[in-house]
Amino acid sequence: MRAFAQLKALQALDAAGLDTDVVLEAAPSVTNEVWMTPDVVVRVNRRIDGRLYREAMLAECLPAELGYPGVVAYGGEAGADWLIVRRVPGRVLSRCWPTMGHDERRAAISQLAARLRVLHATPAPAGLTTVDNPQLLCAGGLSPVVPLLVAVDRAAALPNVDRSLMVAVENLVHQWAPALGAFDDTTLIHGDLTFENMLWDGTTLTLLDYEYARPAPSDLDLDVLLRCCAFPFLHVAPDYEDQVSPADYAEVPWWLAQDYPELFGRPQALERVTLYSVAYDVRELLAFPPPQRAAKLSPYHPLNRLASTVSGDGHLRRLSRTPAG
Repeated sequence: MRAFAQLKALQALDAAGLDTDVVLEAAPSVTNEVWMTPDVVVRVNRRIDGRLYREAMLAECLPAELGYPGVVAYGGEAGADWLIVRRVPGRVLSRCWPTMGHDERRAAISQLAARLRVLHATPAPAGLTTVDNPQLLCAGGLSPVVPLLVAVDRAAALPNVDRSLMVAVENLVHQWAPALGAFDDTTLIHGDLTFENMLWDGTTLTLLDYEYARPAPSDLDLDVLLRCCAFPFLHVAPDYEDQVSPADYAEVPWWLAQDYPELFGRPQALERVTLYSVAYDVRELLAFPPPQRAAKLSPYHPLNRLASTVSGDGHLRRLSRTPAG
């Protein structure tokens, strides 16, 4: 399988008219096959969807201040489309983070805040196609929680799922849904804001992988980022997940709030991000139905994450009690 994946990357380089007599370095990714040469990064889609095409189109409207690497070429076909971007200096931020000092970490988050300000002020291009969002929420005139409530009902029927828990989830969604209002924002969010999608070269932070970027409320970007801070070992490649500690990320939300307070400043901010978290976890629950009862599952299984949220001891409550550094 590795040789076949490498062959697809070489075919993409050839189709783009680039040198194929190069050493390909594999890079970890959940959604794509990613290969690097000294000059470019080749991403080959594992799924039959339009995520890489969307990113190629989005790249044309991203402001220069974001430092997007720049598209070299796009092509392929459904199920094997590819995107080639320029390679920029740096290493994945999550790999750098454990050995970075306080001041370097603080500088990286300050730059992240600046990048997000720019992105969140960027209008979404007309005709941008939809994408399979990580959170089961919608725009378009309906209440944003309509698909979430449908999914909660489906989840309640799964084997090994306590129906009373899903009733509690449904009640929470109904109670806090007014905090969201309509999803009628026209500016972009990143959509997958983990430290795996950021590069750090010692002085400069670069945001990568805009395949889930879409128009949405800016604070929706907090969902994946805060989840990454609470459970960083779930958002890194397996080869170094044992080197990652939540304690190293405890100050990140506070630093970001200092540099970008508007991101945290919407009315009922905690209720909003809690709904985002529930919408993420219910989607995960449907994607990974529990093979046994909750007590025998990992505490990080979406079923147990939902139970923690409903009980008031979810990761967002814990993060909100962490003192700023």
